[in-house]
Amino acid sequence: MATKLVIIPTYNEKENIENIIRAVFNLPEMFHILIIEDGSPDGTAAIVKQLQREFSKQLFMVERKGKLGLGTAYIAGFKWALEHQYDYIFEMDADFSHNPTDLPKLYRACSEQGADVAIGSRYVSGVNVVNWPIGRVLMSYFASKYVRFVLGMKISDTTAGFKCYRANVLKKIDLDKIKFKGYAFQVEMKFTAFKCGFQLVEVPIIFINRELGTSKMSGGIFSEAFLGVIQLKINSWFKKYPQKK
Repeated sequence: MATKLVIIPTYNEKENIENIIRAVFNLPEMFHILIIEDGSPDGTAAIVKQLQREFSKQLFMVERKGKLGLGTAYIAGFKWALEHQYDYIFEMDADFSHNPTDLPKLYRACSEQGADVAIGSRYVSGVNVVNWPIGRVLMSYFASKYVRFVLGMKISDTTAGFKCYRANVLKKIDLDKIKFKGYAFQVEMKFTAFKCGFQLVEVPIIFINRELGTSKMSGGIFSEAFLGVIQLKINSWFKKYPQKK
């Protein structure tokens, strides 16, 4: 039976963490969870440890010292997943902006429909974002259009952070060479998988802005993404990408 791991990075998510873990474990399909905990001062890690007593075979945690960035959290999670031989590896936020009930849809896109990477897409069937200020919706939507134009990927939601990877994608990509740490990390991973010849498929989801806790977005994240995309394109002219067998 295929093994499935959901990686959830956390920093100050005490309001959400227990509910999101229980929501994933209440799904009819079996998923494991790996929390990458970046030293939250609010006690997120203590809540996870308490829950590990209840879900000792399904819930795991890597604790890191301090806030080291979204990209490095996922890279640490990917390496852990490959070491523990999971077949399908998911990225998901802790704050319910990604609905856990969409996990099986992403899984089926890879396991049954031939995708190597399934992307939970906000924009593949219109603009499916709830409770975001219009300025942020427009910024996100046009950022995706900009990335698509510069990098030539036929993906509507290039900055999406809700994804399922087949393990062979993460084995093929040199994770130590992924250099972006903020939201440009999401673009870099998709672009690298695309350049390696993997099939990326978008699955429509509805993205709901967090109700509890605080957003980790900042202007620096967007400037990294804007300049990073140009850098990725230029670097790709001189880089040899390992190809999917």
